[in-house]
Amino acid sequence: MKTVFCQKLKQSLPGFERAPYPGTIGQQIVEKISQQAWKEWMTHQTMLINENRLNVLEPTSRKFLEHQMQKFLFEGGAEKPAGFKEVE
Repeated sequence: MKTVFCQKLKQSLPGFERAPYPGTIGQQIVEKISQQAWKEWMTHQTMLINENRLNVLEPTSRKFLEHQMQKFLFEGGAEKPAGFKEVE
């Protein structure tokens, strides 16, 4: 299994053999993001889709999600839906 130093989680963790996302971003994910960080992104993405009632077939929704993915995985943060509160 391939190991990467995960840019998001700042530790060496299992990575990807193949890109989980197409294009240049997918290649960056293979090189710099762990499977664990990707799993966290998938959970966050699901929240964004549900709370914002996004239609992933619409190009504007896909562009929004890709931008949020970039922020979440590589820039240290992503938006929470308006009015979203963490359950403690």
